[in-house]
Amino acid sequence: MKNILLLLLFFWVTACKHGLNVESNLKLWYNQPADASVPDSPNGWKDDPEWLKSLPLGNGSLGVMVFGDINHERIQLNEESMWSGSPHDSDNPEAALHQDKIRQLLFEGKYREATELTNATQICIGPGSGRGNGANVPFGCFQTLGDLWIDWNRTGDYNDYYRELDLKDAVVRIRYTQNGVKYEREIFTSYPDQVMVARFTANKPGQISFSCSLTRPERFRTFSENRQLVMTGALNNGKAGDGLEYMTRLRAINKNGTVEYSDSAITVKNADEVVLLLSASTDYELEYPDYKGRDYKTVTQINIEEASEKTYDVLLNTHKADYQAYFNRVELNLCNLPDTIPTDERVSRFRETKNDNHLIQLVFQYGRYLLISSSRPGTLPANLQGIWANKIQTPWNGDYHTDVNIQMNYWPSGVTNLSEFKLPMFDLIESLVEPGERTAAIQYNFNGWVVHPITNVWGFTSPGEVAAWGMHIGAGAWLCTHVWEHYLYTGDKEFLERMYPVMRGSAEFYLDWLVEHPVTGKLVSGPAVSPENTFIDPDGGRSQITMGPAHDQQVIYQFFKEFLYVAEEIQIEDDVVALVADAKNRLARGIQIGSDGRLMEWPEEFPEAEPGHRHISHLFALHPGSQITMADTPELAAAAKKSLDFRIEHGGGHTGWSAAWLIHQYARLYEAEKAEEYVNTILTRSITPNLFGLHPPFQIDGNFGITSGIAEMLIQSHTGAIHLLPALPKAWPDGEIQGLRARGGYDIDIKWENNELVEARIVSDRQRTARLRYNGKEITVDLRRGRMQTVRLSDFQ
Repeated sequence: MKNILLLLLFFWVTACKHGLNVESNLKLWYNQPADASVPDSPNGWKDDPEWLKSLPLGNGSLGVMVFGDINHERIQLNEESMWSGSPHDSDNPEAALHQDKIRQLLFEGKYREATELTNATQICIGPGSGRGNGANVPFGCFQTLGDLWIDWNRTGDYNDYYRELDLKDAVVRIRYTQNGVKYEREIFTSYPDQVMVARFTANKPGQISFSCSLTRPERFRTFSENRQLVMTGALNNGKAGDGLEYMTRLRAINKNGTVEYSDSAITVKNADEVVLLLSASTDYELEYPDYKGRDYKTVTQINIEEASEKTYDVLLNTHKADYQAYFNRVELNLCNLPDTIPTDERVSRFRETKNDNHLIQLVFQYGRYLLISSSRPGTLPANLQGIWANKIQTPWNGDYHTDVNIQMNYWPSGVTNLSEFKLPMFDLIESLVEPGERTAAIQYNFNGWVVHPITNVWGFTSPGEVAAWGMHIGAGAWLCTHVWEHYLYTGDKEFLERMYPVMRGSAEFYLDWLVEHPVTGKLVSGPAVSPENTFIDPDGGRSQITMGPAHDQQVIYQFFKEFLYVAEEIQIEDDVVALVADAKNRLARGIQIGSDGRLMEWPEEFPEAEPGHRHISHLFALHPGSQITMADTPELAAAAKKSLDFRIEHGGGHTGWSAAWLIHQYARLYEAEKAEEYVNTILTRSITPNLFGLHPPFQIDGNFGITSGIAEMLIQSHTGAIHLLPALPKAWPDGEIQGLRARGGYDIDIKWENNELVEARIVSDRQRTARLRYNGKEITVDLRRGRMQTVRLSDFQ
């Protein structure tokens, strides 16, 4: 039997390599349920294996994880704004008093003294994030909404079990046979109707009988009203009181049989079919300084009542039409064989074969699916876990890390044709301006606004409670670079006009923050860290603080450059624009090659305390920035490659998101095989049975990062030219991708065979001449708005 399976696997892998023309699907599917009887670990930092087998659904505001258990189903629930904590004054008015002294010490090379003084003074007041355990402090934590339990009150063996999540329609389906009856379930979360919908059917009448309940690990009560089971409560505000209030409503709609409601459960007996409708909300609003005001009771009531007036088919078809309008924009085909291997087995086998192009196209589309499911216009942005968390204490509070993680969450949005789903990120950035102005004024006595490496839904903009990681000053600049990037993909000038004041405020802060280096005369940022990294100072101590770390210099330069682009595009000339133009020209670039040929992370050649550190922040200029390119700066690109290779030789890329960043970096260097190696690294050691990414623990940026990274291997447009197949590995010899976006406003389809371009089809948003690049050659193509133009391999020869 084993030999037969190996033979089938060999045929399947070989056929994938040669692109046999058999229709493929995009499903995560399994032959067994996730075991809902296994309790979650009370340890908030420990992943729960069965939860990582359940299947995620989401509509941006409501997230669920479906276990598919036979007799005791669990549907774990999340709501976007289920945050403990509350607004809290964490700005330190004493910090500014020590800035000049710290800078003096750093310029004098007294790093140990400067680090000690920074750690003592350049931090927030109070507990900050609670060292990533913020559930009981004001910083707060993204938390589980609770669980929907469905008890079937029957026993007996089952067979023919099948469970799937179909990425093409965002529906979970479960079927099995028990006691001679065939049962089916369909579950989805509807964005148009703002409810979770779950339908239960059988092939014989009167077979649907169950009781269902709503629970939460803490702070909840249930009651019944208006043919609904209601769960409500208030979260911990971190100050020994109540914070956000929440409500979950559940209704059962039956075909024949009976439904009874009590204060603890809904009981269904002998129905032919049952549809459950669930709606949830809190009283949170993203509005400084109170952050409360949503009429959550009315919102949930209206959602349930309006959905109850529609048939199941109407709810399903409305959901599918909405979802597919976005998901179907892009299609990737690397392997067109029937999908005959369950997803968990596929993941397990990949660890041995390192070759499964179906899995690669599946995870590519899974990242797009997760972005659509966790970040809709008008919702909060995707956090460290998207919208899915099963604990009261979520790792790192499930917050927004601004030193790469929230940025990576949205890297795939433009290139994979989902720009609308990035808008929640800009809502969050706008919401940080007022509290960030307060931090800039109190913490530093400066104008403008600032944010540091972490934030939450309460407007936390102070440094962290530990300066070693908390003095990440480049965060605001990095966030603001996404404004121009979004515009390049969308051409939306109204968006630029909306975001210009945000960028202007950030620029005002950096104009005050930057100081002149006493030796070079260049403007440098500091005291500041290179995100989360440590160097060995000349005295042999471990330090993090310098003046002008490469990351800050590169990010601020990129931001200043793009701020000037925005001002020019919307025709604004003011004092800040003139000051930024001058400061940009005086800014230390932060791109220096050391004596060993590597790019320097700090202004001096300090040895790294951790040579294989997960962050590669000093290579921002290569990606996501555009200051280092193979075409324009080959010497710097070579130094960047040496930096990457060195870090990897010493264990770098060991987290899911870090490996995802390496895909992009190597793709920018046209190192196709190295880029593919880190695609494979994620699939080998940083992915779960339900394809969630692992830091570990679960962290969703790896999912978004691998999707963006695969796209970066197939198309690049950051230099002004559209580069086709810049990093196509040998393992993807034949394929086609449709619907990618290029900066400037282009839709691109690309087809290749035998690792060589066959043709590309381009549609432009406006009439212009485009530069296309392939295999070292560049051509120009005249394009008319909305009209497809095809180029072929012969055009580049």
